[in-house]
Amino acid sequence: MNIYSEFEKEIKAVIAQLGEEGTLPNALDVSKLTVEAPRDPSHGDLATNAAMVLSKQAGKNPRELAEVLKESFTTINGVEAVEIAGPGFINIRLNSSIYIHLLNQILNQDLVYGSSNVGGQKPVNVEYVSANPTGPLTVGHARGAIVGDSLANLLQKAGFAVRKEYYTNDAGNQVNVLAESAYLRYREAFGEEITIPEGCYPGEYLKDVAQAAKEKFGDRYLNDENYRDTFRDFAVHYLMEEIKADLQIIGIEFDLFYSEKQAVENGSVDRAMQALTDKGLIYEGILEPPKGKKPEDWEPREQTLFKSTEFGDDVDRPLKKSDGTYTYFANDIAHFYDIHTQGYDDLICVVGADHGGYVKRAQASVKAMTDGKGHLDMPLCAIVTVFNNGEPVKMSKRAGTFITLRDVLDAVGAGVMRFIMLTRQSNQTLEFDYAKALDQSKDNPYFYVQYAHARACSVLNHAKDMFGDADVSGADLSKLDRPETLSVLKTLSQWPRIVEQAAIAREPHRVAFYLQDVAAAFHAWWNMGRDDATLRFLIEDDKDTSMAHLALLMGVKNVIASALDVIGVEPLNELRGDLKEEAA
Repeated sequence: MNIYSEFEKEIKAVIAQLGEEGTLPNALDVSKLTVEAPRDPSHGDLATNAAMVLSKQAGKNPRELAEVLKESFTTINGVEAVEIAGPGFINIRLNSSIYIHLLNQILNQDLVYGSSNVGGQKPVNVEYVSANPTGPLTVGHARGAIVGDSLANLLQKAGFAVRKEYYTNDAGNQVNVLAESAYLRYREAFGEEITIPEGCYPGEYLKDVAQAAKEKFGDRYLNDENYRDTFRDFAVHYLMEEIKADLQIIGIEFDLFYSEKQAVENGSVDRAMQALTDKGLIYEGILEPPKGKKPEDWEPREQTLFKSTEFGDDVDRPLKKSDGTYTYFANDIAHFYDIHTQGYDDLICVVGADHGGYVKRAQASVKAMTDGKGHLDMPLCAIVTVFNNGEPVKMSKRAGTFITLRDVLDAVGAGVMRFIMLTRQSNQTLEFDYAKALDQSKDNPYFYVQYAHARACSVLNHAKDMFGDADVSGADLSKLDRPETLSVLKTLSQWPRIVEQAAIAREPHRVAFYLQDVAAAFHAWWNMGRDDATLRFLIEDDKDTSMAHLALLMGVKNVIASALDVIGVEPLNELRGDLKEEAA
């Protein structure tokens, strides 16, 4: 149950009733009415802007209207008190029974708690990673992979029909260079001394590709000039299998691998261009010089152009190169066209921050292709800088010029990696420090959250020793009406709202932030129990209160597990070694 949306419905129903009674004008527009958590928890449980946004329609000033609404809001089931603040904001305090009822839901629904129907099963195609299959995944790709996968999971949790996609850039010059680079390493595998020319890929990972090619082909291609197509396809396939294996280790699998090469060969680009032509959106023209170019540096020529400025772009975009072949952008349009024809008009493409200048043209193409019905969202992932105890980590020898996903994975593990990658908004630079990532203290958000889950499991096990069982099905939950335990319950009540808001904003980092809030509420309760024996999780001579506390502990455990599931992290029932005491 999303407390905020449920009470928003109740409040709107009360306003409609006041309209029918004649106390307020009938059929007020309540579309801008919201119900949120107050910024200051001491102000209550809910805050609504109803009086502020309806005052003009109602013909009253906000404070006057708030007084009218206040009396009616007190009749809503579960409302304990209504207070007016400032010029007309309305704060609402709820009866503790609301939260007790919510805890029962959490216990009954387990990992399902927090799920929403806000997405209405709308199809959404989420593309992420999509690294060129020319080498291992980098730490930058890892961030995009984790952000994209967590976002897809979040959208599923919020009720969208999600398809996870990897766009394989297996056409164009970069894979031709890959073929040349792999062939050089193939010759090296037979003992030939080689020199890697400028422009080729120097990484030693291609030695593995070459060795596999040697085992498959023998010396067949040593003196065969027609090696390029074979080595291109072989190297792309080999490296894609490596990429899939790395992603699987961090729990990422895709529903669709879309091949750029196949799209070109099966006519998708031609069909997409024809669709735009039929809409009158392709023409032959001459572009103005790019900004910053001197006139003498500019050679104007007639080009095949897409009218992207009609859909919010800065300039119209070329679709063909000087040799008559299609541009990368034309191939991308074909990709969007295919996804659209498959029934997906809501597209998300998670890309690196260096693609920021590409967003407008891509969004314009989707609008054009769908007659304005479709939407493309392109969350940007900023760079990741890797340190170990404050010192920059050297580039991977195997990769040649970058730190790989596998380097980081081997250093810290999948769970830590996935969590830490979401501790900053994706468009902000992230510093990933191996030592800090493995530090089991309150300063490490991953272990801080995991410790809350593991400690809850430990207490539940201890309860079996103390009371012979830990069955909370008949627990008297009314004993959780103290401010300290209600505070924990109120934090748990936020999870459905976090799911909906984070999904709509398309910001999976909010889940990692929320998990830290839950852990903080849990650890605060633990610490208060040190000073007040009646707040301890288990009270040996008070089984009734202990069972109520255990129910709340199980609620914390379930919500943490539910939220960790969204971001692809396995909850730990116990930790190897103890966290530092200050973690609590």
